Amino acid sequence: MLNKDNLEKYLISDNFINRDLSWLEFNKRVLDEALNPELPLLDKVKFVSIFFLNLDEFYMIRVSGLKEQIRANIITSTIDGLSPFQELREIDKQVKKMLGTVNDLWNNTILPELKNNSVIISKVEDLTKNEQTALSQYFHKEIFPVLTPLAFDPGRPFPYISNLSISFAILVKKTNGEKQFARVKIPSILPRLLRVDKILKPDKPKKNGKLSAKFIWIEDLIKQNLCHLFPGLEILEAHLFRTTRNTDLSIQEDEADDLLEVIEENIKQRKFGSVVRLEVEKNMPEFMLETLSENLGIKQTEIQIIEDNLGLSDVMALYNLPFHHLKEKPYQAKAFTNVEENENIFSMISSGDILLHHPYDSFAPVIDFIKQASQDPDVLAIKQTLYRIGPNSPIVKYLIEAAERRKQVAVLVELKARFDEENNIFWARELEKAGVHVVYGLVGLKTHAKMAMVVRRESEGVKRYVHLGTGNYNPSTAKLYTDLGLFTSNKDICEDVSQVFNYLTGYSELNKFKKLFISPINTRDKFLELITREIENKQNGGDAHLIFKFNSLVDPILIAALYEASNSGVKIDLIVRGICCLKPHVKGLSENINVVSIVGRFLEHSRIYYFYNNGNEELYLSSADLMQRNLDRRVECTFPVIDEEKKKYIIEKILKIYLQDNVKARLLESDGNYVRVKSTSKDKLISIQEILM
Repeated sequence: MLNKDNLEKYLISDNFINRDLSWLEFNKRVLDEALNPELPLLDKVKFVSIFFLNLDEFYMIRVSGLKEQIRANIITSTIDGLSPFQELREIDKQVKKMLGTVNDLWNNTILPELKNNSVIISKVEDLTKNEQTALSQYFHKEIFPVLTPLAFDPGRPFPYISNLSISFAILVKKTNGEKQFARVKIPSILPRLLRVDKILKPDKPKKNGKLSAKFIWIEDLIKQNLCHLFPGLEILEAHLFRTTRNTDLSIQEDEADDLLEVIEENIKQRKFGSVVRLEVEKNMPEFMLETLSENLGIKQTEIQIIEDNLGLSDVMALYNLPFHHLKEKPYQAKAFTNVEENENIFSMISSGDILLHHPYDSFAPVIDFIKQASQDPDVLAIKQTLYRIGPNSPIVKYLIEAAERRKQVAVLVELKARFDEENNIFWARELEKAGVHVVYGLVGLKTHAKMAMVVRRESEGVKRYVHLGTGNYNPSTAKLYTDLGLFTSNKDICEDVSQVFNYLTGYSELNKFKKLFISPINTRDKFLELITREIENKQNGGDAHLIFKFNSLVDPILIAALYEASNSGVKIDLIVRGICCLKPHVKGLSENINVVSIVGRFLEHSRIYYFYNNGNEELYLSSADLMQRNLDRRVECTFPVIDEEKKKYIIEKILKIYLQDNVKARLLESDGNYVRVKSTSKDKLISIQEILM
């Protein structure tokens, strides 16, 4: 079988694409969607916002990690051969190029198109006298009381600047001629884009039913009124800046008495993380740049000069306008129609496995699974993992109701789900109050597996029902992310899931499962075993084919195994949404490997692993990407699709159509760049997401 020893020959830097540069290529594909002339206007705005949201998180997590390595004098190269310093230099170069592209798009394409469609972002000085009067009144009533001017002098230290906040750096002159530095933060509790027409005449009906909207940036209004914050002083300079801080939580779990309390404390500390990026308006004078860089502990070379508005992620507010003619046609998920009258979900699952493909299929059956379990007098117990729960979770509500009805309810709430920690802590406490058995996971591991199990008393004895998925138990993201879920009462799968829950809530040394692959126990080894089988089948004169769909491919051992399979003649198709460290189409290395990426209306999130197996096709769905963190540092679940009809549907109607997409697909080249799939005027246009809708 393939292992690290016999794959060592592939583990050299020339064979790998840098992980972070590959991620930047993904964000470039997001930006490409905003550049797509065929896309409706407000959808372009949406992709601009997503591009900047992604970039913020990239700096908060990945760039901050590289800077910590440099501070710690870590000069070891990653497997692709780049040192942290070299990587940062390349990141700066790529980001600068992308920012130039997006700013040009915003100013020269999107803003004029918005104006042509009666959506105007105006400057305060360009407003009518009536509009300016109304805004002045609004400022004094709604904004002025919230603002806090903070001076910086020997008696008042440099103010704390919170993560992703936008502030004015201000130079004022006193009556005695003395100049002082001050800061005013733009409050995040107020809308960044102010709707002028609503402030002017909030209840006025639209003329002729014509839709229109006029906005100003809140900072423009604040800048015009800074004199009211510094009465009697002359304002010499006022320039915007924005900070990004290191937000990666570092938790010493093995030293923690109470993980929930430790994570709560770490969340409080997150806002004090070191500054990793400073964005400033162009034309900010040198002395202000020096003051900010010195007091924020950042080098001037790490400052990004932004040509236009800072923090364009906030333009998502425009997408929320009810201008449906400027958006893609709304999509309504398909309702679950296979329900016989008076039939409950458990009898349906007993009749055969049920496959759901979100967002094309409604998420309602997953909620109903827990709802019916909470209300069914024959249900004895419910066990579930929760990773990103979301606000107002109906699933949590039904779990609480089940506990109140005296059913045994055990829930693993992953407190370390990045940026969802506070939400998950809240729900963990609510569940505990209701008497639910809540566990927070295993020391050193995140629990990322998506599993729910219901134990029910039936005439032939106690029976288990299971839901396994590739995505979170979150109704909101189920409308935006593509994911697959499987309901089954298969005895072997149910026994395996039961064992995994025992592993999570108690003590278990189990390391063998009948049907499931479980990280960190055996997932990598199982994939190596299945790839080895394809190689052997090919060497024995058979056909061999692998199709993997996932978010990220980073793990060096599995990449090396795919290189070995390629060199053995195995055909390999990879559908990778985000990071791909593998180089395709390299002679003598990966000539049989094709990598395609789909970026479209929905976020591709499902993980599907297909093995041809000499015609006895095997198909697995998973919560895991092929990354070290998913294989070694998380509890993940990979499960088989056994039902032949469901298997055939996924292979023929999902995977193979992804590989035919010539609308949203980009192909990865060996240099790490992506190019759009070429099609001629004679080719039938195929978009997997459109077909599935």
